[in-house]
Order: sequence, then structure tokens, then C-alpha cells
Amino acid sequence: MTANTSDSTLYERIGGAEAIESLVESFYEKVLADPELSFYFKDKPMGKLRKMQKEFFSAATGGPITYSGRPLSEVHRGLAISKREFGRFTEHLIDTLKEVGVKESESNEIISHVNLYADEITNDTEFGAD
Repeated sequence: MTANTSDSTLYERIGGAEAIESLVESFYEKVLADPELSFYFKDKPMGKLRKMQKEFFSAATGGPITYSGRPLSEVHRGLAISKREFGRFTEHLIDTLKEVGVKESESNEIISHVNLYADEITNDTEFGAD
């Protein structure tokens, strides 16, 4: 891992491309094993999803790779992903970050960035319901 200096990016501090690769692979193992989430990925091109997720995490952590996918709101439109399901997704990410050795402070930075996209990814249809 790269030394934690004030001018290094989060991408460098967590271990760069190798760490992102390991993170995404381990993360999807958890998500695909989760009965609350796995159906979202049934019959989906997992190779492409993993590639997009690696790009997203690289870009989100200040890495050299740019996210080339469609806007997240467009990608997730019509999936009816609830805030609860987004929370499950995030829990798996937190567990994975711990497993691959990301420090808690850096994990918190990553989760904060991911949470910025919650409204684009989720679309609870029962907003304001009892």
C-alpha cells in the first residue's frame, strides 16, 4: 500500500488498481449471495457490471480511470431499488472494505461518496406512505 501522505489520493492510499479489483470481486460475491439483492443481477452481464463498478470505484477514489457508464439514475431507473436494499448493498461494501484491509477512515470516505448517489440509485415508490 502507498504511504498515507496528504497529497496521495484515496485510490493510492487503499492500494490502487489491485485493491479495486479485489474489492469488486469480493463485493459481488457477497451481493450475489444475498437473497434480498441477488435477483437484481439475474441474467445480467456480470463481466460488464464488474468493469463498470471498477471504473466507478476508481473514479470515486481519485484514481486514473474514468467512469464510462451511463448516468446512475438512468442505469437504475425502473428497478425499484428501495432505500433498505441500498443499505444492504452498502453493508456488503463496508464488510468488503474491512476484509480487503481498507482503514476505517478511508472506508468512511468511500461510503460517503457512494451515499451521494443514493437518490439516483433508489426509487422508493411509496415515499410518504404510512
